[in-house]
Amino acid sequence: MTSFAARAPASAADSAAPGLPSSSVIPRHVAIIMDGNGRWAKARRLPRVAGHRQGVEAVRRITRAAREQGIEALTLYAFSSENWRRPEEEIGDLMGLLRHFLKNEIKELTREGVRLRILGNYRALKADLVELIDDAVARTATNTGPILAIALNYGAQAELVAAARRLAEKVAAGMPVSAIDEAAIDRELDTDGLPPLDLMIRTSGEQRLSNFLLWQAAYAELLFVDTLWPDFDGEALAQAIAAYGQRQRRFGGL
Repeated sequence: MTSFAARAPASAADSAAPGLPSSSVIPRHVAIIMDGNGRWAKARRLPRVAGHRQGVEAVRRITRAAREQGIEALTLYAFSSENWRRPEEEIGDLMGLLRHFLKNEIKELTREGVRLRILGNYRALKADLVELIDDAVARTATNTGPILAIALNYGAQAELVAAARRLAEKVAAGMPVSAIDEAAIDRELDTDGLPPLDLMIRTSGEQRLSNFLLWQAAYAELLFVDTLWPDFDGEALAQAIAAYGQRQRRFGGL
């Protein structure tokens, strides 16, 4: 099964930030379900947008920490296809914060050699935001450093449906059905070209995937932490990596 073949990760001795145990193993690709902004704000009797603002600060911290700790690809679940059900005011706040992030962080991403990828149907967003995203992706396209993938208007089930439709079109155009295997499906997913997913983290204590990277998570290690996303930092990420390094990944074998 080529899609989920184990790959040798870098050792922490080669790529980890100071303070990370040298016996740890660094996952190549980490995905995070950033959960808990609202609860963070509620605990402080603040409006939900205050929690989202602090969540953006956490994105900055973790994006930087991931680079320092040697992670090759970081995927962040920023806005799901189901999040449209939230109040219009909150959606507006989230989109405003996304605009702010893109305008203010693109210089650092470029300077650090980070490649920006977008997962999901982001073209359904407002035109000015789509333009900002396209510009950010284009400006970082030739960078050769780590990848930052942001999932926007993303849902794993919709991703799989779209992949199935594209494969059906190829079969109708003459591709043999026997050519459809795990690798063929991988190539049709939004994550095509990213390393296999090694570790998925969800903050805030919830223990579900919420329609995120369902195919890609087939052999990923899952880690659920109680920390609310605005409080998640580089030390918390290092602890998650250390926990990952203690697990034995057999990929169905012994």
